Amino acid sequence: MSDLAPRTRTAFPPPLLIGAALAVVGLVLLVFGATTPQLVTPAKAAVALLGLGLLLAGASRLGKVWAGPGFDVVFWFGAAWLLLLGLAILCAPWLPLAEDRDVASTVAEPVFATPTFTGGHPLGTNAFGLDLLARSLYGARSSLLISVSAVALGTVVGGAIGMVAGYFRKSVDRVVGIATNSLLAVPPLILLIALATVLQPHLRNVAFSLALLTIPGMVRLARATTMAYANREFVVAARAMGATRSRILLRELLPNVLLPVLSLAVVMISVLIVAEASLSFLGLGIQPPEPTWGNMIAEGEGRVFEEHPHIVLVPGAFLFLTVFAFNIVGEKARGRWDSRSVKL
Repeated sequence: MSDLAPRTRTAFPPPLLIGAALAVVGLVLLVFGATTPQLVTPAKAAVALLGLGLLLAGASRLGKVWAGPGFDVVFWFGAAWLLLLGLAILCAPWLPLAEDRDVASTVAEPVFATPTFTGGHPLGTNAFGLDLLARSLYGARSSLLISVSAVALGTVVGGAIGMVAGYFRKSVDRVVGIATNSLLAVPPLILLIALATVLQPHLRNVAFSLALLTIPGMVRLARATTMAYANREFVVAARAMGATRSRILLRELLPNVLLPVLSLAVVMISVLIVAEASLSFLGLGIQPPEPTWGNMIAEGEGRVFEEHPHIVLVPGAFLFLTVFAFNIVGEKARGRWDSRSVKL
């Protein structure tokens, strides 16, 4: 008796093979465009970008085969970049990096060396022979330390104030609302410039100045979330059982407020990285020779950028990729933990 059951045709070539081929070709083009000395800089950049695009396309296909159609290659790319950057920052003192700030020790080093991605200066050097890769990594340490500290301070202060305003309401809510609106009425850049002219440009002072930018947003989100949960059954039951106000705030409301606030905090880190870079670019943030991405970009002012574009493009690429990664990861977290923001 013959088998009359229909046979399922398998797609050829299978998606796994297509994804692997795209990833391999993209990786080869990326390495070739980054390391070959036979092409001019624009052509090298074009080949490297084409390789990166093919690599992401191949990784997307492989990820969908492995994890299903919901695999988001952009999210995983951002998470991988943040992980690699964090490991590089932590291990920077033990990595074989060239000098990043001592001008006296770079007298014999080439100035304005172009990126070769090999050798002692893979991303080139600046006008003083300082290594741009080392300065970018140590600049990332300064920028992230300032931004994370500012967001942590703003989250704690703003979240606490918002929860108190949302729970007690009435006169407390009105006072907090007036203070928050007053702070929002001042343009952020003007506020930062005013604080920078009064405070010394240290890490602590810059972090404190940037924390003021995060407090209003944290207050509003914590207040709205607290008001949404203040009349829920578990809060009413706790109040009926004689729980104190502080216990209700800490044990019943805080766990529900924490996740939306933390997801917003991840997005705010990217905002403050740009704000810190803007201050350093204007000369109001961390001062050279301490590297930050902002004062590194400022080294390309005038005709320097026209003649040596890598002076700006190297720290600019670090800044762009880090801000992009924090935005992607933060928005993914907000979509999962704060469904109300997605509906809005």
